[in-house]
Amino acid sequence: MSDPIVRVSCVRHVYPDRTQVHLCGLDFVVRPGERVVVVGPNGSGKTTLLYHILGLLEPQEGEVTVFGVNPARHFNHIRERLGVLLQDVDEQIIAPTVWDDVSFSPRSYGYAEAEVERMVGQALARVGIAHLRHKVCHHLSGGEKRKVALAGALVLEPELLVLDEPFEGLDPSSRSDLVDLLNRLHAEQGVSLVMATHDVNVVPEMADMVYVLVGGGEIVAQGPPREIFRDPGLLRRSNVEPPVLAELFQRLEDRGIGLGRPVTVEEAARAIAAWTAKHPAPRGAELGPLFKADAPAAEGEP
Repeated sequence: MSDPIVRVSCVRHVYPDRTQVHLCGLDFVVRPGERVVVVGPNGSGKTTLLYHILGLLEPQEGEVTVFGVNPARHFNHIRERLGVLLQDVDEQIIAPTVWDDVSFSPRSYGYAEAEVERMVGQALARVGIAHLRHKVCHHLSGGEKRKVALAGALVLEPELLVLDEPFEGLDPSSRSDLVDLLNRLHAEQGVSLVMATHDVNVVPEMADMVYVLVGGGEIVAQGPPREIFRDPGLLRRSNVEPPVLAELFQRLEDRGIGLGRPVTVEEAARAIAAWTAKHPAPRGAELGPLFKADAPAAEGEP
């Protein structure tokens, strides 16, 4: 396997109010081209983990390396290889117009004017907001601001993209668009992703590896989405609401209907279609026994 581009090993951080986050239990590792998602309840340390990767915090104990260096001390060595989308994009957008904001990094790093124009045009087109290039950022919608911030994160064509709650405040259509965009960036550009989110239902669509954190920062589980979401009980014990599909297919299994544990809607549709093909419904009962209201309930269920 290729060497990790990110490693966070048993990091401890104490905030000024004495809140302590201890990111331990398992090492947090990201390999080139990998999509890694972090889930956990409020206070579990998801943002603290991301801020250490970005060099915004330095651990009081433990070790953080990004592209082989300590990001808190040597961020200049990696700054053009890393992009970030913060949870509060208003903190990230610093210029008056969209073009000014997205061009800020390449202009600051001394790129030639023609190259800056090319890079900005490409970033705006990539996230679908070329028509906003001269708009005033303050007047944009929340979803448009998030796309501006993402274009700014992508303008230098980073190898690693770090996202903190990227779906916060987005409507379902905008959320779906962002999932498609991130997956396209990964597929076409090989961009590695590290993302913290509360929205567990999108995780199977865009994760190769999932880390589960509990209060205080302990990393209690790590694995592919299919493995992590096979056990909704683990997520509940970690105070994480399981994805709807994981909950549904566990309940079906508890009722004696074993369809496996699909993690995407497409997999679920195929599993249900295959089951109903083998168990044709009696005439007049088209949905069949799979969805009968009088199906036996699992123990403890109403």
